[in-house]
Amino acid sequence: MSKVIIIGAGGVGRVVAHKCAQAPKIFSEIVLASRTLKKCDAIAASVHAKTGQTIQTHAIDADDVEATTAFLEREKPNLVINVALPYQDLPLMDACLAAGVDYLDTANYEPPEEAKFEYKWQWAYRQRFKEAGRTALLGSGFDPGVTNVFCAYAQKHLFDSIESIDILDANAGDHGYPFATNFNPEINIREITQKGRYWKEGNWIEVDAMSVHRTYDFPVVGEQEAYLLYHEELESLSQNIRGLKQIRFWMTFSEKYLTHLKVLENVGMTSIQPIEVNGQKIQPIEFLKAVLPDPASLGPRTKGKTCIGCEITGIQAGKKKRVFIYNVCDHEASYREVGSQAISYTTGVPARIGAEMLLTGAWRKAGVWNMEEMDPDPFMEALNQYGLPWQVLELPPED
Repeated sequence: MSKVIIIGAGGVGRVVAHKCAQAPKIFSEIVLASRTLKKCDAIAASVHAKTGQTIQTHAIDADDVEATTAFLEREKPNLVINVALPYQDLPLMDACLAAGVDYLDTANYEPPEEAKFEYKWQWAYRQRFKEAGRTALLGSGFDPGVTNVFCAYAQKHLFDSIESIDILDANAGDHGYPFATNFNPEINIREITQKGRYWKEGNWIEVDAMSVHRTYDFPVVGEQEAYLLYHEELESLSQNIRGLKQIRFWMTFSEKYLTHLKVLENVGMTSIQPIEVNGQKIQPIEFLKAVLPDPASLGPRTKGKTCIGCEITGIQAGKKKRVFIYNVCDHEASYREVGSQAISYTTGVPARIGAEMLLTGAWRKAGVWNMEEMDPDPFMEALNQYGLPWQVLELPPED
């Protein structure tokens, strides 16, 4: 019986609230907080209609450490589930430390003024959380998150040694808009317009954004064009998977999406450098975010499926081996269950599972941890139980 505070009332926050409310024996009290109380109240009403469970709602500014600390001290939760923007990771970690509360997020910190994300800022909290006897679980979404656990599972059960990992993320859904992003537009566009990077034999190799691509035949959704990006789980997995020689991340995009993105980039709309408009400073990407469809509104429009997984090569019993560990998620089924499309669902369900791992003690240990540093077995079992079933596909070894 535990009390959790969910911070963030977007599409992922909706999924986390619904999935926690489905298990009142674990999540006995749920509080949903964000800057916009109206969004929290709408999610709470949806949860009550679906499950009969009551969720408390509050308005907070997650950037305000002092006010958030006071809020946590007053509410006394067992865990904070952070599904707000990555900019708020550090203030929320500070507040959790000050209030003596465990912490979980789904994406690593990114400074607002620079399109750059890495774990160094959050890893710097390791000693403080350890000394406080508190746990911070980083990246409990799908990628990062489930993909990390897939790799840990493969290392534990499927291989004697792992040589290479390709993380592949395909969204074969269609929302009907000429151009829209499936999660926060600002974060999404900042992510994919950065230079691509991958890790090979101890070195980071950088390539121009979206310059490396391949056609990959995904289970269920078929052939998709996948582009090499940098993604945060590469940083931790390159350190934590023993003997690894190479790790890369790929995401699929349609030609229509890339054409729109290139035009927006060419005219400066994806820039984070402030410009002056009618006497006010604004980042062009903030304006773009305001005019694009809200990702939380895509649920009732989106059809099709996602397929996300890890293609892993290595050695078992002296022989070369290659597998693809993956999940397929249906947009329409996700919407019927929780009122959000599959992109939010595949992030929100792992956040809920990660929360259970901490609350039940299965994963709780003092310090700051990435997902692959924990025992993968209870998490993998929970994926099958709570809506993200996985498969292991044996592939012929590469020459």
